[in-house]
Amino acid sequence: MFRPLRRSQIAVDVSVAGAFAAVMLLVTWGGVIGVVIPADRIAAIVSVLLIVPFSAAVALRRASPALALVLAWVGAILQMLAQLPPLPVDIAIFAVLYTCAAYGTNRIFWLGFASSIAGALAITVYLLIPSAAYSLTAAGDDLVFFLLTGTMLFIASVLGLLLAWTVGALVRVGIRARGNAEAQRRAEARATAESERNRIARDMHDVVAHSLAVVIAQADGARYAATTDPDAASASLQTISTTARSALSDVRMLLTQLRHSEGEGPQPTVAELEVLYAQVRAAGMDLRVDVDPAPPGEPPAAVQIAVYRILQEALTNAMRHGAGGTVEVSLAWLPDRVEVRVTNPLGHPAVDASGSSRSGGHGLIGMRERAQLMGGTLEVGPAGREFAVSATLPIGGPA
Repeated sequence: MFRPLRRSQIAVDVSVAGAFAAVMLLVTWGGVIGVVIPADRIAAIVSVLLIVPFSAAVALRRASPALALVLAWVGAILQMLAQLPPLPVDIAIFAVLYTCAAYGTNRIFWLGFASSIAGALAITVYLLIPSAAYSLTAAGDDLVFFLLTGTMLFIASVLGLLLAWTVGALVRVGIRARGNAEAQRRAEARATAESERNRIARDMHDVVAHSLAVVIAQADGARYAATTDPDAASASLQTISTTARSALSDVRMLLTQLRHSEGEGPQPTVAELEVLYAQVRAAGMDLRVDVDPAPPGEPPAAVQIAVYRILQEALTNAMRHGAGGTVEVSLAWLPDRVEVRVTNPLGHPAVDASGSSRSGGHGLIGMRERAQLMGGTLEVGPAGREFAVSATLPIGGPA
């Protein structure tokens, strides 16, 4: 029933109500009682007491528009029962109708509208009662004049009361528009943050999974070669050290992006593919690479990143899940697209024929997302006795 308000708003409303009560008391005592109703003490007392419900309605108009509307009706009914003329304190009714439209619930919003119509009708009937008996028995022009007067009074009352309600309704629309705009901004910010987290998660997976696969393969080789071939063990340890340092540098860069909203930082390009091939060969993989045709000039940066990451993940999967043998990489840089294909002998594949992950990893999801972000396609699954990863990325597609 009560809307949450800040302390400053409560203090302002109470101060405004107090000032309103003081001014209305002075005006009622000096202007109304002394001029309009000087001979009727009961009417004078009621006119002063009316300041209480109307001032309370002013104080509660934002905290509880419903209660303020009830108090305004109570004051208006008491005023009519005491047969008092319109008083300055009635100004509070306009403030109450405004806040009902601006801050009330949907029910209070329409109750305020209905109160404007009902109030205008009550004002018209109340003010015309003294002349009703005469006008009903009159004939000719007097009756017509009475009807015209009643109609004009009703129209004026409706316009006056609905004006306050309409201004509140316009304020209500503005408040909702600002709320919707703020909600949209928050939703866009969440979507942007989610997209950035997904991008960083893909990069983190690609870096960590590939580097750990190389480290594990080298560590296994070094363990077996430690007693028979010390030089091979030393070379494996050197590869482990180099790969781990490179991975640590990439992870630090990604963590920096998480902490600061700066640029994406340096990203791999196709020029670094030879380093990637050297790493997987050093891990013991028999790798064959075929690039035909070669890149025409400098491909877009987004395409280079996508090609590198897809190849990195595909080679990592071949290293972890393949059955050994030769892994073939095919790159075709066509004028409008680049075609990437990685095949390896089937071992214990981590995916089924549809490309869905069995092990719960995120590598295939990341590759598919990268291809889709570029406007391309990715196909993963068995192809005869081989397991194939095929991607087609348009050159100049959406980044």
